[in-house]
Amino acid sequence: MTGSAAGADTRTKLLEGALRTLAEQGIAKTSARSVAAAAGVNQALVFYHFGSVDELLAAACRHGAEQRVARHRDRLAAVTTLAELLKCGRELHEEERAGGHVAFLAQVLAGAQTQPRLAPATAAGLDLWTAEIEKVLVRVLADSPLGEFTDPVGLARAVTGSFVGLELYEGVDPAGAGRAFDALEQLAELAGVLDELGPVARRAVRHRLRRTGRA
Repeated sequence: MTGSAAGADTRTKLLEGALRTLAEQGIAKTSARSVAAAAGVNQALVFYHFGSVDELLAAACRHGAEQRVARHRDRLAAVTTLAELLKCGRELHEEERAGGHVAFLAQVLAGAQTQPRLAPATAAGLDLWTAEIEKVLVRVLADSPLGEFTDPVGLARAVTGSFVGLELYEGVDPAGAGRAFDALEQLAELAGVLDELGPVARRAVRHRLRRTGRA
């Protein structure tokens, strides 16, 4: 293995080690020593490759988000309705929780409140998810009576924020989070009913929404 390849391999080990350490031990116990132990490398390499533990955690946040979004991009690209988006979101939530990624997200969000260097990386990671959701919303709302009256950019951020909140909320109230998911699915079903209306009914809905918007 060449020097550059070995260096890239070590960086990847440290990034993966940081992700595991955060998810399993929490941010309070995440240090150069604990990350290096998880990665199976000398802790001096944390500072050699990243400069500081904070910089490593920021890079790990971006790395983790890029991996997770890439893993699910094709599934999101196949979504054609709001109901499918919520069903997909619920399935992804279960997978992410089972893989420890929800625990990681909870830790970086908590750390970002007190460690300013983590905030931009955490936001960038969430933006990767938001960008994918925005693509779905632009596509599924294009032919919907709601499409003319909704902002896909803002709605994508609302969806991301809702799912992040529900992921964290589930840790303290699983039943309540389940009911929240059910309520969102009911709203998606209502939107589906609108999509199935005939041309005359669609025009009536659009007219009513325009009047409400002007008011």
